[in-house]
Amino acid sequence: MSKIWIKNISLEDAKKEYGIDSWSEWKCEISSFPWYYDDTEICYIFEGEVVVTTDEERVTLKPGMIVTFPAGLSCTWDVKSAIKKVYKFQ
Repeated sequence: MSKIWIKNISLEDAKKEYGIDSWSEWKCEISSFPWYYDDTEICYIFEGEVVVTTDEERVTLKPGMIVTFPAGLSCTWDVKSAIKKVYKFQ
């Protein structure tokens, strides 16, 4: 299974390189829940903090990160502070 890919990037560069202005927005309050990715998702974190745990790794996502979750990934999201992200499926 592929791992979660993370890149720190400025908002300006994320807009230029990835076109995040056209992506869908998602927000979530502090919570914990299991998640499964049917398709590959790429997202940009604007606010908050979340710890994503898989069978292979545990990553902390924070503002200023572009993150790719591979299709077929099962994980648990532990939202530590209210999160706001934009995303698209590939």
